Amino acid sequence: QVQLVESGGGLVQAGGSLRLVCVGSGIIYATNIMGWYRQTPGKPRELVATIKPSSTDYAESVKGRFTISRNYTKKMVTLQMDNLKPEDTAVYYCNARTFKDFWGQGTQVTVSQ
Repeated sequence: QVQLVESGGGLVQAGGSLRLVCVGSGIIYATNIMGWYRQTPGKPRELVATIKPSSTDYAESVKGRFTISRNYTKKMVTLQMDNLKPEDTAVYYCNARTFKDFWGQGTQVTVSQ
């Protein structure tokens, strides 16, 4: 079984930065995709960024502002979020895609005007 634990959310003013960290346990291979998704009330969960060896993918809305990185040995994935905007406000979820999707418990990010 895979478990994912997120940390690093919080309240920040527009233009500020936050860093989200997700630590995984269980069987997560380096070739498995890991990433971050976010969700606001009444909307479906949406992709923010994913990472696998030699490849990253970002939502258009965060390109140039967010950076995803991964420590394959520690099964850790990090999302550095800079120049945050109020529309980035959401619950952010860590994801690991092995034989199925595993999710963390979510961490709230709130960006004020």
